Amino acid sequence: MAKVVLSLTGLQCPLPQLKMSQEAVKLAKGDIIEAFADCPTFETDVRNWCGRTKHTLIWVKPEGNGKRVQVTLAYGK
Repeated sequence: MAKVVLSLTGLQCPLPQLKMSQEAVKLAKGDIIEAFADCPTFETDVRNWCGRTKHTLIWVKPEGNGKRVQVTLAYGK
């Protein structure tokens, strides 16, 4: 199982979720993406993305002026 950590600071909606999607296609089922973003809609965007893709949102943590999320992928390459 791989774990990728992304820093998406300074990116605004929809770019943080788009960058996570681009990374997800490179990974395998069960791999983890952990990402930090300071976009105000980041948590909502990630929750919606997980709902659409069936990926699992493990946790969301406030951090500084943003949020850190961890997602397990439901499918991959």
